[in-house]
Amino acid sequence: MSCAAKRCGVIFRPPSVVLIYEDKDTNKMRRRIMPVRNFSQFSDCGKAAERLKHNVRHKDYLEDVSVAQLERLHTLLRDHLMGISLEQSLAAQRTQDPNEEDLNKLGDEELACRKAQMDELFERNRKRKGDPDFVYDLEVDFPDQAKRETCSWDEEESDDGF
Repeated sequence: MSCAAKRCGVIFRPPSVVLIYEDKDTNKMRRRIMPVRNFSQFSDCGKAAERLKHNVRHKDYLEDVSVAQLERLHTLLRDHLMGISLEQSLAAQRTQDPNEEDLNKLGDEELACRKAQMDELFERNRKRKGDPDFVYDLEVDFPDQAKRETCSWDEEESDDGF
């Protein structure tokens, strides 16, 4: 089967990913609804997106769709299950550089959403004792010491006694 993905979206009830694609054999636009099973507000969106992308029934259709896009769609579904509105969830995803955002200016609900995203990222990157690449006492040397900011406290003591 040869198809080209055109658009992706979600349906909240039942939680599903919707794909609009063009069937290249017939040149017709088609819609495929892919239910997201065993998904809750505590699910890992990255793993769920990978699972859907590599699902035997859907992988031919999702060939042109990136895992990042599927992860964003799963995040919308998860936020909906958490009671976060679609507008708030989309606004949270629009933030380009999370390091530049001032979290002190956010409302309580938006802040909770950002914290949930940070917790999810932490859990995804966390190394546990049973992981194959786990190292107990990992020491890392950062090569570029020239970029390190200096502080007046780091300077040697002056002759004034201060």
